[in-house]
Amino acid sequence: MITFAGTVYPAMVMGVLGLAFGALLAYASIKFFVKTDERVSKIREILPGANCGGCGYPGCDGYADGVVTGGAKINLCAAGGPEVSRQIAEIMGASAEDSAPTRAYLKCAGSPRISPRNASYEGVRDCKSAAVLPGASPNACPFGCIGLGTCVDVCVFGALSTVNGLAVVDPDKCVGCGACVAICPKSVLALAPRTSCVQVACNSKWRGPDVKKVCSAGCIACGICARDCPAKAISVENNLAVIGENCINCGTCVSKCPVKCVAYITEREASRVSA
Repeated sequence: MITFAGTVYPAMVMGVLGLAFGALLAYASIKFFVKTDERVSKIREILPGANCGGCGYPGCDGYADGVVTGGAKINLCAAGGPEVSRQIAEIMGASAEDSAPTRAYLKCAGSPRISPRNASYEGVRDCKSAAVLPGASPNACPFGCIGLGTCVDVCVFGALSTVNGLAVVDPDKCVGCGACVAICPKSVLALAPRTSCVQVACNSKWRGPDVKKVCSAGCIACGICARDCPAKAISVENNLAVIGENCINCGTCVSKCPVKCVAYITEREASRVSA
């Protein structure tokens, strides 16, 4: 037989304990409350919300907090551009930091017609997965674009596609966030200033004779571009031509390159789509 004390007393005890713990939690929430800097929310409101990770932080929330509490630079939002940097500078009471807008480009011209495929990959359609398997890349050149579209998947701006076995960048949509550059297992995607019209469409580190065996448009490190560049903006490093920041876009290297791996970026991308 259940008595009054046997039912009400335990309920009373639990109620008292609940009130006590509730009061304790309420006190702790007040005692240890950490006020959030209002500048974090203000910066978050002006960020584009792409969460592309190009700033190096885990999304826009992370970047806003990084600017206020972590000393992050105010010009790291590629998607927002100079205008967002200016607004962040106003919120932080700092001077706006100039940053040259960039865009991604592919350091590879090895389409099937130019660099014959020596394998047929049937695994997971992911470049990173294919890259870890010996000989998995269909491209005969081990430095070339795998072309399975991992970069396409991470681009939240729709600036990338794969055409003729290669990644193609739409310069009008690309904001230069660098997400594709970070994820590419072959490092064939890179960022260049938007003012830079000429780049080397090759990523190979092999010597010229070996390059010619696997790709008819690969850099053979002949040095003609470097020798004839009026601005002395080109050097040959690790058997590969490299264009420096002092390039004046004169096009001399484009006309002189015997294998045509030096080209205007937009023309190169257009040729991939139309080929």
